[in-house]
Amino acid sequence: MTAPKRVGILTGGGDVPGLNSVIKSVTYRATEAGLGVVGIRRGWEGLTHLRPGTSDPEYVRLLDRQNTRTIDRTGGTILHTSRTNPRRMTSTPDWIGADALAALANDDGTYDFSSIVNDNLASLGIDVLVTIGGDDTLSFSRALSDTGFPVVGIPKTMDNDVQGTEYCIGFSSAITRAKELINRQRTTLGSHERIGVFRIFGRDAGFSALFAAYATSTRCLIPEVAYDLEHLCAILTEDRRLSPSRYAIVVTAEGAIWKGAQLVDIGGIDAYGHRHKANVGEALAAEVAERTGVETLPIELTYDLRSGEADALDQIVASTFANVAMDLVLDGQRGRMVAIRDGKYAEVELPPPGGGPRRVDVARLYNSDRFRPRYDGRLGSPLLLASLG
Repeated sequence: MTAPKRVGILTGGGDVPGLNSVIKSVTYRATEAGLGVVGIRRGWEGLTHLRPGTSDPEYVRLLDRQNTRTIDRTGGTILHTSRTNPRRMTSTPDWIGADALAALANDDGTYDFSSIVNDNLASLGIDVLVTIGGDDTLSFSRALSDTGFPVVGIPKTMDNDVQGTEYCIGFSSAITRAKELINRQRTTLGSHERIGVFRIFGRDAGFSALFAAYATSTRCLIPEVAYDLEHLCAILTEDRRLSPSRYAIVVTAEGAIWKGAQLVDIGGIDAYGHRHKANVGEALAAEVAERTGVETLPIELTYDLRSGEADALDQIVASTFANVAMDLVLDGQRGRMVAIRDGKYAEVELPPPGGGPRRVDVARLYNSDRFRPRYDGRLGSPLLLASLG
């Protein structure tokens, strides 16, 4: 393969702390190797809405050491992001004509802009693309790679559920922030002798709830296990009785549900087929209050966890992931994703489409009877416990 001359980089899906550290480190490493760096703004939207042959600054930003020098000191992403899925577009750019648009139509009323993505990559002179995202962003990265375009992926999501890796950028910052927020709320929960139900992200996997509970020694509920509501209420009642301040806490992932419950998804379907989960925190708090007779407070642990700067671990992992990605780029490897396996930096193939999220190994990590993380049997486990085997 011909050595690359220009690297593209984009961030897709939800923002997390650490993204700017990746952008900076990729830019520094690439420019040291004599490569140009093109930042694509708004994720895949930048490559679907940009008119081929142009370099509209709304969607394209040239990156260098000067304009990325201090970006790792802030959270979010300087390139901005979106949840655009090029294979299932509903919102299309104004510049495309009716006939050209009709040629891109899918059977379900959406449009496949994959060819436009390839046209834009070619017109921008991008030889290899570094994509930073979760399952959705990386799923199109794999599809693009399968067409022959060189792609290297970097996993990020505060849910920590990307297949093939034990760690995703954003996870440590989310748990660090959840620990701070949960422990801060203990004073008001204790002052009013309440039960606190903390809702945290985790549509399909319970890593965020599990590790927030691990760090705060609280009960937790995960999507992998449908639980008995009466048993949970009995446990929380006993916790409250034994507490000198007469309060209790449970952390629930947004996708966790009790046996027999019928909570439906709400809102419109996004570009990747997802709908918002009904607020299980509010629903669970109401059920617990009715069954226990104790005032129960639903508390959100969601968008605060993805805001602000990265903690130390995410800062270190983000910079290292970026440099491993550039190792792969400079070595001519394509269709790969940077990963952590058995606690070590590694590289794997980009996750195949339809693989779904990685899920908690319940037998090893979760005590479903006590609604707690398992603390025993950790000898030989990687730092974050969730070995891929």
